[in-house]
Amino acid sequence: MSTTRIHLIGVCGTAMATLAAMLKSGKLKLTQIDAAELTPGEFSYRVRESIEDFGARTVIIDSLTGYQASMPEERALILHMHELLQFCNRSGATTFLTVAQHGLVGEMRAPIDLTYLADTVILLRYFEALGEVRRAISVVKKRTSRHENTIREYRMHSKGISVGEPLTNFHGVLRGVPEIVGGKPRARRRRQ
Repeated sequence: MSTTRIHLIGVCGTAMATLAAMLKSGKLKLTQIDAAELTPGEFSYRVRESIEDFGARTVIIDSLTGYQASMPEERALILHMHELLQFCNRSGATTFLTVAQHGLVGEMRAPIDLTYLADTVILLRYFEALGEVRRAISVVKKRTSRHENTIREYRMHSKGISVGEPLTNFHGVLRGVPEIVGGKPRARRRRQ
C-alpha cells in the first residue's frame, strides 16, 4: 500500500495542530520560512528537494504574497513560478498556491496575477450579510473540465468545512458588497 507524502512550505499556523498525526508518521513535512531570507533559487531548490528527496506528491505554497516580498520585480516572480510549477508538474506533484488579496471587503486586488499558470482557480471571499461576516467560495477557472458556476457560502466549524446552497438571493458577493435580490435571505442558525 502506497502512502501519500505532502510537503507544505510556508507559514502554517494552527494547521500544525490538526496535522500532528501525519507529521508524526512522516507523511507530512512542514517548513516555515521567511521569504525575505531566501533567494528565489534557494526557495526553488527546497521545493525540488522536497519532491526528489522526500518524495512529496503534493506541494502547498502559502502564500505567494510572502514569496513576492523576496522578489525585486513582479516579472521575475512570474518567470520563477512558471519554471517551478513546470518542474512540479513534470515530477507528478500537485501544487497548491495561495495568494492573499488586498482588501477584506469591497474591492479586492491581487498583488500578482498567475492565473494563466493555474489549471484551477478558486476564489474565497468575505462578504457582509444580515449583520454577519460570511464567506463565499467560487470556482472562477477550471481548465480540464466543466466547473461549478455558482457562488456558495462556506462555513468552517469544529467538524470541518461545509458548503451551502448557491447564494441566489444576492448580487455582488464577489465584490464583497452584496445586494439582496429576489426575496429576503435567511439568517444562518447559530451552532450552540
